[in-house]
Amino acid sequence: MEKVRCLIIGSGPAGYTSAIYTSRASVHPVLYEGIQPGGQLTTTTLVENYPGFEHGVDANVLMTQMKAQAKSFGADVRSGFIESIDLSGRPFHAVDSNGNELEAESVIIATGATARYLGLPSEEKFKGLGVSACATCDGFFYRGKVVAVVGGGDSACEEATYLAGLCKKVYMIVRRDVFRASKAMQERVFNTPNIEILWNCNTQEVLGDMSGVTGARLVRNSGEIFDIQIDGFFLGIGHHPNSELVSKWVSTDSDGYILTEGKSSRTNVEGVFAAGDVQDRNYRQAITAAASGCMAALEVERFLNSQK
Repeated sequence: MEKVRCLIIGSGPAGYTSAIYTSRASVHPVLYEGIQPGGQLTTTTLVENYPGFEHGVDANVLMTQMKAQAKSFGADVRSGFIESIDLSGRPFHAVDSNGNELEAESVIIATGATARYLGLPSEEKFKGLGVSACATCDGFFYRGKVVAVVGGGDSACEEATYLAGLCKKVYMIVRRDVFRASKAMQERVFNTPNIEILWNCNTQEVLGDMSGVTGARLVRNSGEIFDIQIDGFFLGIGHHPNSELVSKWVSTDSDGYILTEGKSSRTNVEGVFAAGDVQDRNYRQAITAAASGCMAALEVERFLNSQK
């Protein structure tokens, strides 16, 4: 049975940042990268809004550098994932994907959230080439262009109105004849002149070529099939927090986001902390994930010192 002072579950900006801080504090963390090393950020290309990079930085390069920085301070970064964990009492017991057992004095959950996609092969083909699930991250690249947003809830309306401030035109592809969004969000959409709503429509295929997305093929509920010309295709159908591993013990909201105490990263389980998109339903940015990873690491250090 391997004994560790801090087990970090998940990589990405939150996980790697928490590893950097706990390593520098001589906590000697063990981090499991999960099934997507670097997290959801690695599904995009150029990141232009992460501080410190005047001309932007490739998302995979940024995550590789964060990982290298954590390792340089002594973090034990491991491939694979935590298969199961028992948080019913300290030390916490975990089993990794290779069957190795660990006992951890503290845990940082940084498993992130997964954007919901339609599941189309063409959608997967053009990820990072015009297909995006984050308007705040990628909207700038479509300034003055035509884009589409899929969805009819608050997330889709928020994405569409944000993009409308940058783009020449925004199509909203809504599968019903009404929005699910709040009245306030609906009004914002209806009062934005460069948003066109395509009611009763579903996406059949994302169209494109070697340079990226060029259009989308839609089908109305009546059976009519038609194409629209667009430069970008945005998903606004929500995110799924990856909290299933710990939801038996850790309190979550109705959508599965881990609840933390006040402005801290503390969960309802003493010694367990949450950082990044798995507990952030509002911002979901690399910089806020990194900041919450820092918070979790500092709180782990204080917690462990209080146990001496």
